[in-house]
Amino acid sequence: MPNTERDMPWRYHKLILVTVMTGLMVLVAGCVGVHNALSDPIKRTADIRLAALPKQSKPVRIALLSDVHVGNFVMTRDRLGHIVSEVNASHPDIVLLAGDFVIGESPAGTSARALDLAPLTNLRARNGVFAVLGNHDHWTDAAIIRSTLRKAGVVVLGNEAVRVGALAVVGIDDRFSNHDDIARSMRQAEKIGGVPIALTHSPSLSSDLPRSVPLLLAGHTHCGQMFWRRYYNSALICGILKERSHTIVVTGGIGSGTVPLRYGALPDWWLLEVRPEGRLPSAIQQLPRSNSPV
Repeated sequence: MPNTERDMPWRYHKLILVTVMTGLMVLVAGCVGVHNALSDPIKRTADIRLAALPKQSKPVRIALLSDVHVGNFVMTRDRLGHIVSEVNASHPDIVLLAGDFVIGESPAGTSARALDLAPLTNLRARNGVFAVLGNHDHWTDAAIIRSTLRKAGVVVLGNEAVRVGALAVVGIDDRFSNHDDIARSMRQAEKIGGVPIALTHSPSLSSDLPRSVPLLLAGHTHCGQMFWRRYYNSALICGILKERSHTIVVTGGIGSGTVPLRYGALPDWWLLEVRPEGRLPSAIQQLPRSNSPV
C-alpha cells in the first residue's frame, strides 16, 4: 500500500507551488492590463473620400474620440487633459465624441465622476465639438452627463442633426441601451441639408442606416479587447470598415471601461480628413489612406 503520510508533504508543496505560480500569473496579467490601459492613446489617421460632397468642398479634419470612461484611476483629469492637448495639437475642424463618458451602471456617484470630465472644456475645434451619449451614460444619469458636457461647450445630439459646412452631423442616440431613433434623426438631417455623416455610440445600427448616409463614426466595442469580441459582429469590431454604401470608422476608445484593464487592443482615437472624391489632400493636411489597427 502507498505510504500516504510520506506522500502528503509532496502534495502539500505541490499545492503551494501551483497557488504561488497562479498568483504570479494573475499579478503579471493585471500589471500588463493596467499598463495598457494607462498608455497614451494611439492617434490613427485616415483619408475619407465622399462622392456626395461637392467637388469644391474643402477637406474637413475630424477628430473622433469615444469611451472616455471617467470614474476609475485609469482616466484621471490629468490624463484626460493630456489627451485633449494631443487632440488640439492636430488642429481638427470638428471634434466628435461617441459616448460612454463615465463608468458604472447606476446613478450612484455619477455627479462626482462627471466632475473629472472638466478637461473637455479645453477642446478646440474651429467648427465645434459634438457628442452623443453611450450606454453607460444612460445607465447612470444621462441628465447629469448632458449638463456636464454642455457646460464644457460640447453640443450634445440626441437623435438630432446640425449643419457644419457641407456636412450634416447626425447624432443618433445609443442603440445598445435602446435610445436610438434613426427615422427622427434623418428627418432632422433632411431639414438642414448637407451630406449626412452619422455619429453614434454602438456601430450595430449600421445595417439600418439609409444609403444616403455615406459615413458612420462610432465606438463602444473597445476594439474587441478582453471579452468584448464575443458580443459583437466581428465585422464591426474595429478600424475602417465597409458595409453596403457606408464607410464605418470604429475607434477603440481612450478609456478602459469599468474594469481598469485593457488586453488585445490599446486605447486609440482617429483623425480623419473627409473630402470629395478626386480632390487631393492638402500639403498641410495630408494623411495616409489608413493605418487601421486591424
